[in-house]
Amino acid sequence: MSNVFPRVLDRDLPLVARGEGAVVWDAEGRRYIDGAGGAIVVGVGHGRTGVVAAMSRQAGRVAYAHPTAFSSEALESYAEELAPLLPMDEPRIYPVSGGSEAVETAIKLARAYHLARGESSRHVVIGRTGSYHGNTLGALDASGREPLRRPYEPWLGRFRHVSAAYEYRCELASHPEGCGAALADALDAAIREEGPDKVAGFIAEPVGGATLGAAVPPDDYWPAVRDVCTRHGVLLIADEVMTGFGRTGAWFGCDHWGLRPDIVTAGKGVSSGYWPLGFAACTGEVFDTVRPAGFVHGFTYSHSAVGAAVARTVLAILKDEHLVEASRDKGELLRKELATALDDHPAVGDVRGLGLMVGVELVRDRATREPFPRAERLTERVVAAAKERGLLLYSSTGCADGTDGDLVMFGPPFVITELQVTEAVQIAAEAIDACV
Repeated sequence: MSNVFPRVLDRDLPLVARGEGAVVWDAEGRRYIDGAGGAIVVGVGHGRTGVVAAMSRQAGRVAYAHPTAFSSEALESYAEELAPLLPMDEPRIYPVSGGSEAVETAIKLARAYHLARGESSRHVVIGRTGSYHGNTLGALDASGREPLRRPYEPWLGRFRHVSAAYEYRCELASHPEGCGAALADALDAAIREEGPDKVAGFIAEPVGGATLGAAVPPDDYWPAVRDVCTRHGVLLIADEVMTGFGRTGAWFGCDHWGLRPDIVTAGKGVSSGYWPLGFAACTGEVFDTVRPAGFVHGFTYSHSAVGAAVARTVLAILKDEHLVEASRDKGELLRKELATALDDHPAVGDVRGLGLMVGVELVRDRATREPFPRAERLTERVVAAAKERGLLLYSSTGCADGTDGDLVMFGPPFVITELQVTEAVQIAAEAIDACV
């Protein structure tokens, strides 16, 4: 009997033994293509001895020092090398232990910014339906992912939500023309209804993540949203936890539209899974505003020297091996091969994404886009069938209406080979065939 409280309670899990590149093996010797990078986490690939060596060197010098007492050379160097890549002016980087903590930090920072400006009434954060920002209570409240919110609704409700940019299921009368501007107008109306003097920030993923399966917004969306936030003095928070560090084929998802947010959150690809790490970064203007009054916030493992050493090495690998460009090019190959394999499949409604962040939405009826009932647990069955055949996929449910709707996602390491892409697509097609 195991003494572990596992993430899943309805099945026993194999033991993972090792990984190399885009492949992992379990303790029984079974091979799996890591088609999801874990949870869309692993970018530089498994088995990177250089990352492990950097981790060991830093831990050998000093593993922990409290961030109110010391900074570290590893952290200062990492921030200096990262700053020019961030989509903002004069960035300041607040490292934490993962994406949920990064979003909590960003939300509190938005509040601190308005307090420092004497606007204490600004406390509301607006998120989007069909979004996911983390599982801590503040991040979950900003999220619009109904299956995750549902058990904890009595503790939620401080924030509000507007419609996401979800082109496959867009209900706007003007679709596909002017969808971005219309969605930005809806955000403007929500801010006005709440009261501009009460809204602190708007948070959204540049490309819809796990909940909407790599839903790419129309090109007019982000420029219009930026204008709305600026007009009302609302801080724009770009959640790059999944989209950052090359996942969409650019350094950050914001880069596809030239978006300059006030705050960026990151996680997952920051350390490529080698260390629990994330951060919130803000513009110099936000930092300078908050600095005189201070920022009442902190975590035991924030500003980790070991984490910074890992992240700095991951950053160097991404640059030196041109892996952001690899994500772009291999993502195009992946989408092309998926389209070829699944284009005529009666249960495949949409294949979408950017870079190596690709979603496949499964539907009962392609013509009407009717989803499968949740009781059929199609996503879970497809993921299990793919795993049985040697492919790991990422799952999501509830995309259509908060309950029904099935998605599987690809987010492999950027070092995946073209032959492995082809193998992964073939296995995925077989798994879908076996389940519908």
